[in-house]
Amino acid sequence: MSYVLEDSPALLLVDIQEGLSLHQDYYGGTRNNPDAEANAGKLLDHWRAQGWPIFHIQHCSTENSSPLRPGQPLHNFQEVVKPIGGEPIVQKSVNSGFIGTDLEKQLRGADITQVVVAGLTTDHCVSTTTRMAANLGFDTLLVHDATATYSKEGHNGETYPAQLVHDTAIASLKDEFATVVSVEEILTVEPVEK
Repeated sequence: MSYVLEDSPALLLVDIQEGLSLHQDYYGGTRNNPDAEANAGKLLDHWRAQGWPIFHIQHCSTENSSPLRPGQPLHNFQEVVKPIGGEPIVQKSVNSGFIGTDLEKQLRGADITQVVVAGLTTDHCVSTTTRMAANLGFDTLLVHDATATYSKEGHNGETYPAQLVHDTAIASLKDEFATVVSVEEILTVEPVEK
């Protein structure tokens, strides 16, 4: 693998909320990667230790039945990635962390050119945020083992396992929209000056 980690890249933690935790079954089916949140927590600890910028993206659903609707416990961030201090929280109501938010403005205002994306779920908000980050010109790294998703039922009634959905979503993003990396690779690579 060949990639460069810039000094002070931004970590985008997407929708790591109680309503998407491994033990929740609102979305039906099964979820892959039970270690996704713990791995995202490792990234967060590393970013805090380095003093690098962190953005917590929080989905605020407008659907009454959604566990991610504001004002209920499942809307809250999971404890392993709970924001502290003045870490920015970017609230959204659609799949992308960039639509209807000031995320791009905050990144550009801080002269950030590289983002590292982790979170939930791989094929929805992680994918959309990753695609938009790349389309907006950010050098985008996607941490494949700090993301997860659910099994899906296709238009023909066939069930696609969560791991397959995850893997194909990652494959669709690889190279065209993001450099795909692991937590270990991110934690061990030496950053370089911009």
